[in-house]
Amino acid sequence: MAKEISAPKVQPEKAELPRVLGVWDVISIIVGGVIGSGIFIVPATVAANVGSPLLIMSVWILGGLLCFFGALAFGELAAMFPQAGGMYIYLREAYGSLLSFLFGWTLFLVIDSGAIATLAVAFSSKYLPHFLPHLSFIATKLIAIGLVIFLAIVNYVGVRWGALLQNILTLIKFGAIVAICAIVFTLAKGNVVNWVKPAPTFSSDIIGKFGLALVATLWAYKGWESSTFSSGEVKNPQRNLPLGLLAGTLVVIGIYLLANLAYLYAFPSEQMARSNRIAADVMNFAVGAWGASLISLIILFSITGAANQNLLCSPRVYFAMARDGLFFRKVAAVHPRFLTPHVSIIIMAIWSSILSLSGTFEQLFTYVVFGQWLFFGLTVAAVIVLRHKKPDLPRPYKTWGYPLTPVFFILASLYISINTLIKEFWNSFAGLAIISLGIPAYFFWHARRQSKPEN
Repeated sequence: MAKEISAPKVQPEKAELPRVLGVWDVISIIVGGVIGSGIFIVPATVAANVGSPLLIMSVWILGGLLCFFGALAFGELAAMFPQAGGMYIYLREAYGSLLSFLFGWTLFLVIDSGAIATLAVAFSSKYLPHFLPHLSFIATKLIAIGLVIFLAIVNYVGVRWGALLQNILTLIKFGAIVAICAIVFTLAKGNVVNWVKPAPTFSSDIIGKFGLALVATLWAYKGWESSTFSSGEVKNPQRNLPLGLLAGTLVVIGIYLLANLAYLYAFPSEQMARSNRIAADVMNFAVGAWGASLISLIILFSITGAANQNLLCSPRVYFAMARDGLFFRKVAAVHPRFLTPHVSIIIMAIWSSILSLSGTFEQLFTYVVFGQWLFFGLTVAAVIVLRHKKPDLPRPYKTWGYPLTPVFFILASLYISINTLIKEFWNSFAGLAIISLGIPAYFFWHARRQSKPEN
C-alpha cells in the first residue's frame, strides 16, 4: 500500500491571508465605514461656523476634495505595496520602522479602538434609547460591549463574512440616505432659495471659522484610508485598490453633498445651525414624528457599519507589526481554519471594550487629532519620498495630478495640525505624549527582534 503523503504543516505565524476581496468590497468598506453618524449631526456644526449656504457647501466640497486627493496618493502606494497593513507599510518603506510603529501604536491605543468605543457607546446610549427608552446605565454598557463582541465574532470567522456584513449595511444606509433626500425634496415644503441666501459675509475671523468647519467635515469623511489596511486580502490589488479608493471616496462625496442640499432645502442655514440632530429635525419637518424614528434606525445601521469597518480592517495593521517583530508574536498568527488574523481581532475587541467602559475614549480621541493628521500628511508625502528613494519600483497606478494633488493634501494636513495645535494646545500636547509612549515600546520590541536568531 502506498504511503499517504500529508501536506506540510504551515505555522500560524507564517501562513498568509487569502485574497478574497473584490473591488466592490473595497468600495463598500469605504462607503460603509465613512458614513457613520457624522452626516446626520456635523452639518449643523458647519452651518454654525460659516453661516452662508454657499460657504457650507464650499466646506463640504473642499473636505471631500481633500480626501479625494488623499485617496489618489494612497492608490499609488496601495498598488505598489499590496500587503496587509496599508499606511503602516507605506510609512515603513518611506521613513523606517520607528515612525510606522508609532502610527500603528497610536492606531491601536487610541484612534481606531477609540472610534469603535465611541460608536458602540453612541449605539447603545444615544440612538437605541429612542426605541428602548428605559435602558439602565449598566444595560447600555453591556449592549455596547455586546456590539463589539458580535462584530469581532463575525470578522473572526472569516474576512468574507465581515465583508458580507459590511456590504449589507452599506446597501441599507446608502439606500436609506438616498430615500431620505428624495422624501425631503418631494414632501417637505422647502425653498431652493435656501441654497444661496443669505450671501456670504467676510469678517476677520472667517478663515479660522472656515478651518473649524473643515475639521468637522473631515471627521465625517474619516475612514477612507482604512481600506488599505486590508490590502493583503484584495484580489488583483494593483487594479482593485486604486479603483476602489477613488470610486468609494467619490460616492461618499456625492451622498454628503446631496444630503446637505436636502437639509438646506428644508431649513435655512440659520435654523440648520441651531439643530443638534439636523437629519431627524428635517425628516420630522417633512413627514412628521415617524421620520425622526426612521433616522434613528438608519443611524443604528450606520454606526454598526462604521464599527465593523474598524474591526474588519484595523487588525491587519497590528498583524503586520507583529510580522515585523514589533508587536506581540501571537498577533502575527493566522487562524488555521478561518484564515483571519484572529488574535489581532481579539485584542482590538478587548481594548475597545475597555475604552467603552472607561468613559475616557472621547477625550483620548481629541488628543490624537493632531497626530492623526500628521500621519496622514506623512503618508501622502511618502508618494514623493518613494519616487526619489525607490524610483525603479513598479507603479501600476500613478497619482493623478502629481505633484500638485499630494502637495495640496500635505499643506492642508499641516494647516489642520498647526490649527489644532494652536487652538487645542494642551490636547495636542497630550496627544504627542501618547504617541511618544510608543518610543520605549518600539525599542523594547526592536531589541527582542534583534536578539532572536535567524531561522
